[in-house]
Amino acid sequence: MFSSSDHDRPDQVDSRVHGAGNITRTVVLLAGIGGLLVLVGSLVGGTTGAAIGLAFGVAICGASYWKSDALAIRSAGATPISEADAPRLHEAVAEVAARAGVPEPRVYFIESAQPNAFATGRNPDHAAVAVTRGLLDVCDRDELMGVLAHEMGHVRNRDILIGSIAAAVAMAITFLANMAMWAGMFGGGGDDDDAPNPAVLLVVALLAPIAAGFLQMALSRSLEYEADRAGAEIMGDPEPLARALLKLDHISHDVPAQVNAAQSQAYIVNPLTGRQLRPNRLFMTHPPVEDRVARLRSMRVAGA
Repeated sequence: MFSSSDHDRPDQVDSRVHGAGNITRTVVLLAGIGGLLVLVGSLVGGTTGAAIGLAFGVAICGASYWKSDALAIRSAGATPISEADAPRLHEAVAEVAARAGVPEPRVYFIESAQPNAFATGRNPDHAAVAVTRGLLDVCDRDELMGVLAHEMGHVRNRDILIGSIAAAVAMAITFLANMAMWAGMFGGGGDDDDAPNPAVLLVVALLAPIAAGFLQMALSRSLEYEADRAGAEIMGDPEPLARALLKLDHISHDVPAQVNAAQSQAYIVNPLTGRQLRPNRLFMTHPPVEDRVARLRSMRVAGA
């Protein structure tokens, strides 16, 4: 466990450096997505187009932010599970939440043989964590707590809000790109020297959503790395989470899960792994598990 006397130790500095790098990447990726939105909007309709795109994104973001927990829980088919029905799970959730310094989240259960978990909620006071039957079946107590610590890291870092913003802005970019495509095909040449070139509009319409998708996936990977780091710090030991990730990744290749692809990035490991051929890293919503484990095992935390 961490104590105030450890804060200047080299191992703690090493952990903070990793964390600062992940946070920087998150800010840069969010800025890139937002900048892309303004660029597409300005090409479609100048300052007005950029403002419309931004307003569209904010509106979607607000809706997804306030309803993120309900949407995620419903999409996963998760149901509340009481302490009487799952005392081991509730005990682990309570202990990890206390270590993380966040309120104890609501606990949900997913009837799935694939071991997996996710957290959701607009802030730590309105958070929920959902776990599958498979996770409870295959993980020992330390591994379960490592997984929960990763999820509490997401809650503490407000990653659900960040992910909602990124998704909303990416959706706004797609909306504006569609407008650009129509404008490029049917806008005509005209005599207005200030009008955007139709060919440029068509190129932007095709490439902007792809670029936004790449940035969004890179952001998702960055958040996973940061939640891994936070989970290791919460536990005071990166090994339980590292072991759990290896176990979950191995089993997920053989045990399918019925998960909406739009929600797959919320899980600790990609629940659709078994359906995919080794995807290019640019198209991955989760970092490769071997990379995550290597990072965890290279961390030096007090007590480890």
